[in-house]
Amino acid sequence: MLTLTRTTSDNPDFRRLVVLLDQDLKEKDGDDHAFYAQYNKVDAIKEVIVAYKDGVAAGCGAIKSYTETIAEVKRMFVHPDFRRQGKAKQILTALEAWAKELNYSSTILETGMKQADAIELYKNSGYTVIPNYGQYVGVENSVCMQKQL
Repeated sequence: MLTLTRTTSDNPDFRRLVVLLDQDLKEKDGDDHAFYAQYNKVDAIKEVIVAYKDGVAAGCGAIKSYTETIAEVKRMFVHPDFRRQGKAKQILTALEAWAKELNYSSTILETGMKQADAIELYKNSGYTVIPNYGQYVGVENSVCMQKQL
């Protein structure tokens, strides 16, 4: 059974999963990794979900305020041992529900062109591609998406 726990970025299991996420992204993004890493700090994120499968931290995700009405989805990751089981979808759905509770009307996110599985997850979850926002404007490897909640 999957247990979704609401926590903060201080959670040690979240921190361990983020280290694995960053290693994975460094491999996929190559030379572009340093650019993205500067925008993926996890200090002081108040809305984090850690997914546990039989007591083991299997995945994570977070939201943070982008504007008064828009939450940004950040740090989505499922440990390789737990992939292809629907866990990322469950984490994303829980993050969206939390964003609604916090009175956000939509969520946005950025992922990389090389993250085909992530792009598929987001499209299948109702996200549509939007023009690159913020620091991602003009970044060819970035895919930005949005979903109305």
